[in-house]
Amino acid sequence: MFERVVRPVLFRIGGGDAEAAHEWTLRRLAVVSRRPALLAAMRARYAARAPRTVFGVEFPNPVGLAAGMDKDGVALPAWPALGFGFVEVGTVTAHGQPGNPRPRLFRLRDSEAIVNRMGFNNSGAEALAAGLAALPRPLGVPLGISLGKSKVTPLDEAVEDYLASYQALKGYGDYFAVNVSSPNTPGLRSLQDRSHLDALLAALVGEKPVLVKIAPDLTEPAIAELLEVCLARGAAGVIATNTTLARDGLADADRARGAETGGLSGRPLGARAREVVSFVHRETGGRLPVIGVGGVLDPDDATRMFDAGASLVQLYTGFIYRGPALVRAAVRAATPARLPAR
Repeated sequence: MFERVVRPVLFRIGGGDAEAAHEWTLRRLAVVSRRPALLAAMRARYAARAPRTVFGVEFPNPVGLAAGMDKDGVALPAWPALGFGFVEVGTVTAHGQPGNPRPRLFRLRDSEAIVNRMGFNNSGAEALAAGLAALPRPLGVPLGISLGKSKVTPLDEAVEDYLASYQALKGYGDYFAVNVSSPNTPGLRSLQDRSHLDALLAALVGEKPVLVKIAPDLTEPAIAELLEVCLARGAAGVIATNTTLARDGLADADRARGAETGGLSGRPLGARAREVVSFVHRETGGRLPVIGVGGVLDPDDATRMFDAGASLVQLYTGFIYRGPALVRAAVRAATPARLPAR
């Protein structure tokens, strides 16, 4: 029903503007989040269990919501009710910022893909902390918080910027994702280099599990170097991958819109995301758990991601195109035989 009825309605909101539809949906889910009876009804329909412990955190199931869907955590109670086994908010920055000019979010329908150049639009770490403090606890599933660099902060002050966000939010997150791989903040991807990442992880790794989110556009030698730093500094895992600057695999009808500046997510990213997940799993001998994200649009995609070595998976674009039924279907794909060791 989602694909036949709900999605066509959502895709017409705002004259087809993808960000307008996103905001409309978040507002409605924020209302649902304040209605216990509605949340209970949703849980009865969508909840799925396949418990898993990864980097010391217990997950009711291994399928989570990726960062970017609910940057400021305005609808947090709704996501577990839709079946997600964990939720990642953000990416949040120390300083609130509006992000890049609109339009900045584009659907590529024939390719089941999205291009975004949002630019870490969010209200800031202190505002997110205040919102989380006001939420009824517990959420019921682990909460991840994705941290990014404020655009106004110079690269040589990046460590202090990330640390300010972490200090404001460390009482609320079950794990933290260090986003050094978005293509939409100038210079950010240079923080994946050895010296920058080493300093960043030295400051952040400690009380809570810290994961590093990496770009799919890195070469294998560059990923191997990054993994050496993660292992040396005690990172809890890797999130693979962020969006890509490549435009491989687009349908002909989407090539013009696909030329928009920004990161590509969805179906065309799937094969590369799985390659990176597999490489990380092999290169570290399974010592660094991997959250696989990118191109999961059906149960087979989830199965392939787990088979590649992912301990957990996240959805974003797949959820937009397929709706909440995908969450439950992806959980079913997470059979014990396919999940890597803890």
